[in-house]
Amino acid sequence: MVELGQRNADDPQSTFYEQVGGHETFERLVRRFYEGVGADPVLKPMYPDDDMEGAIWRLTAFLEQYWGGPGTYSEQRGHPRLRMRHNPFHINPDARDRWLGHMRAAVESLALPPLLEATLWDYLERAAFAMVNTFEET
Repeated sequence: MVELGQRNADDPQSTFYEQVGGHETFERLVRRFYEGVGADPVLKPMYPDDDMEGAIWRLTAFLEQYWGGPGTYSEQRGHPRLRMRHNPFHINPDARDRWLGHMRAAVESLALPPLLEATLWDYLERAAFAMVNTFEET
């Protein structure tokens, strides 16, 4: 049996998606992340109560595709256009830092091997900084 983070690790053709454990890992990551978001007074209002499962699906599918998994996100939603899709939301440094805090807890909960964790975190951190679209407080 292959352990989490070890799947196809010696196969130069394996994707990051496969190396971290595939769909199960990304689903766990995103669900853990949204547990934090659901209790956050700044971030929670950005997500409609009746579409939390939709938000979970979109982030999971996006991350899976980005890291070499199925192309379901683009098949169903087109090009990710992250900046455009996040533009309607007030994303200032406080919102970014809260997002990163919840995502950091989610990443750590996976207990990935250090190199895989660092690779994932580097991307998530860069993406969060790129989504900032205002420096206004409210």
